[in-house]
Amino acid sequence: MKIAGIVLIVVGLLALLVGGIRYTTRDTVVDIGPIHATANREHTIPIAPIAGAVLIVGGAAALLVSRRTA
Repeated sequence: MKIAGIVLIVVGLLALLVGGIRYTTRDTVVDIGPIHATANREHTIPIAPIAGAVLIVGGAAALLVSRRTA
């Protein structure tokens, strides 16, 4: 239970620090005969600060429960 609590706290802190996952895709803009033009587009998957806070609170609760049962 202690390990699960620590992992939840670490993942929650990382979620708060990173803020989101970014990735780039290459899209074809123009494709006319021998002429090809592409564009790089950046996308972000937001990780809500609320999710990070929930993970931290859940990890702290897991640590408290493991202390009381030990």
